[in-house]
Amino acid sequence: MELNNVCVIGGAGFVGRHIVHLLSAQGVAVRVPTRSRERAKALILLPAVDLVEADVHDAGTLAQLTRGMDAVINLAGVLHDARGKRGFEQTHVELPRKVIAACRSNGVRRLLHMSALGADANGPSGYLRTKGAAEALVCASRLDWTIFRPSVIFGSDDRFLNLFAALLRFSPVLFLASPNSRFQPVFVEDVAAAFVRSLADPACYGKSYDLCGPRVYTLRELVELVAKMTGCRRPIVGLNDTLSYLQAFALELLPVKLMTRDNYYSMKVDSVSAQPFPFGITPAALEAVAPVYLGTGTPRARYYAFRDHARRAKGR
Repeated sequence: MELNNVCVIGGAGFVGRHIVHLLSAQGVAVRVPTRSRERAKALILLPAVDLVEADVHDAGTLAQLTRGMDAVINLAGVLHDARGKRGFEQTHVELPRKVIAACRSNGVRRLLHMSALGADANGPSGYLRTKGAAEALVCASRLDWTIFRPSVIFGSDDRFLNLFAALLRFSPVLFLASPNSRFQPVFVEDVAAAFVRSLADPACYGKSYDLCGPRVYTLRELVELVAKMTGCRRPIVGLNDTLSYLQAFALELLPVKLMTRDNYYSMKVDSVSAQPFPFGITPAALEAVAPVYLGTGTPRARYYAFRDHARRAKGR
């Protein structure tokens, strides 16, 4: 089965850029809606990529974007339910509802949907509950759907390991909320490969896949690894449950949301899975990849930084 025209909602984001690169390399025509072409300019020069400045939350616009497509990939998601902005309900529930309606109206059968490990309509956090609600909508859509549930995703421009690297650089002591929460980090390129390999495979219709790396870590173990990789060894003080909640509440008040109470509630559910990685992909180990972009003194790290700088310059 050939799918030659694909609309990737969230294609300018962290995971989306990797998926778009893979699809473009395979000769697939990709339409990528974005709020700002300037912010997504790295994709402009890719062959067969149509970057469209558009508001995907507008049902009429979404219907136009999906017209003539063979498949739609929905990657849209937010980590914080900020007031005055499109939060969990609008992004995780209402947008998938509109995507499904647009697919139906345009006769688009194939839908790939990004969810999250631990998604549950009855989960402890708004993030997990709305992700679970979206899965229910997709499953009831009668489209040829596939759902992916990754654990925390790492890569050169992730907002997880890089956040802790920045905190370690500027904090003489790191006070860590929920230090015993468990994660199974997965490399962004492995996630992208799973999406692309499933796209035209009818055996994936109506199935959900957990996407996890090869090893489970506590949050404390992950931060200690980041400290080792960056050379910023600091005392790490794990907070108990009460202090973790209070820290999340305090950080929630900052203009830049480092953590919220909803994140705290999400970490009550371990982001791990016993499912093997699908499609014959051997997931990359965090220890093999993260030092390349977190470390600053190795030849590989310097090469990586130079390569990223060259790519950004080319996209200008």
